[in-house]
Amino acid sequence: MTQPLNKTVLVVDDEDDVRVFLTTALIEAGFEVETAADGFEALEKVQAKKPDLISLDLVMPRKSGVKFYHELTKDKQYADIPVLIVTGHARDDLGKADLKELTMSGPGIYLEKPVKPTNYIAAIKKLLGVESSEDETQAAEAVELQNELKNLVDDADPETLRKLKDLIKGATGQ
Repeated sequence: MTQPLNKTVLVVDDEDDVRVFLTTALIEAGFEVETAADGFEALEKVQAKKPDLISLDLVMPRKSGVKFYHELTKDKQYADIPVLIVTGHARDDLGKADLKELTMSGPGIYLEKPVKPTNYIAAIKKLLGVESSEDETQAAEAVELQNELKNLVDDADPETLRKLKDLIKGATGQ
């Protein structure tokens, strides 16, 4: 069993199976976990007990992750809580604009579903400044690089995309 970290993560996601999956990964890594199914419930949980970090889905019924995040940052006692965006809508019409807004103005780090538990824990530890293993540190760095590349690719013209594809294929021997 992993040593307790004495850090609480609030997992906010409208999908039961995703909440269970992320909660399990966090508990196995030594975190305490609270959960919420939408932004309303998340706000209640934050007000009842301030978490050390919030894992936040973007697209949810009733109150979206974006609306919750904006409310959270308006309140000075909660504005300093680190937030990790975990979304399945980073590239579609439901979440792309919201994600771009949040990564530009707020939490710069996000993970796309399906999430690898090692990447999830690594990103959370990095945001919290918790000591990580070498593998976790490398996973966190990979997540940051992937996010940067995805953002660059989203804004690239077709010629740049072709060059990038050729460069990656050459580097991987494909």
